[in-house]
Amino acid sequence: MAGTDKSQEIAYLPSPAVILCEPQLGENIGTAARAMANFGLWDLRLVRPRDGWPNEKAVAAASRADHVINKVRVFETLEEAISDLTLVYATTARSRDMQKEVIGPDEAGRRMTPHIRGGQGAGLLFGREKWGLLNEEVALADMIVTLPVEPAFASLNIAQAVLILAYEWRRQSGQADALPFGSGLSDVAPRSELVGLFEHLEGVLDQSGFFTTPDKKPSMVNNLRTALTRGNFSSQEIRTLRGVISSIDRRHERPNPNRQKPESNKN
Repeated sequence: MAGTDKSQEIAYLPSPAVILCEPQLGENIGTAARAMANFGLWDLRLVRPRDGWPNEKAVAAASRADHVINKVRVFETLEEAISDLTLVYATTARSRDMQKEVIGPDEAGRRMTPHIRGGQGAGLLFGREKWGLLNEEVALADMIVTLPVEPAFASLNIAQAVLILAYEWRRQSGQADALPFGSGLSDVAPRSELVGLFEHLEGVLDQSGFFTTPDKKPSMVNNLRTALTRGNFSSQEIRTLRGVISSIDRRHERPNPNRQKPESNKN
């Protein structure tokens, strides 16, 4: 979905950190950065990325989410990556034999909101592409976040999981209350203009002999008016429709290029 507006400045508002443990593919790091940028997250932390950092494939896959890529921090251990955070959620699709509360992404967003607004740091922890997080890594988190996926096919790409959690954070924090642009719909035309359309159309239909049965005319007029009222037309749309009606009404005045001219008699 295209729509990046380069004239807009990036707002580095307080938001959760995203921690990727031992990511294997640069493409996954890049697409995760892009997902973060979509919803206003910018603090991306990597723990021992397999192919090192920087990574050209990550930069390409980020699709110009440069402000996230440029702020990436790399850590040797998970403990170092989360050392400044006071709330950490571990994301996993597998049940763990641990005494930890399990919540969904919406609840995670709700709980992080007051925590971050209070000046505290929070983070979302994601595991490796192939086998996710280790139990000892989950043990460092306060809670487990999981998604209501199909149990028979629960594995998500890292960027997909990041996108869902980032969206829920933005929604629950109130930053998604306003869409980036409006509907673009014009105001509905005054009723007087709609009535003018009715009268114009009905007058032309009368002249053309459309109402062949006089006693059915009232119900036919009501049906037409009911259908046109549902359109919620703007003034411009009503002017266009009246132009169409006028054009149809004058069709007999225009020469028909497809009409064959009678051949003149030859003596």
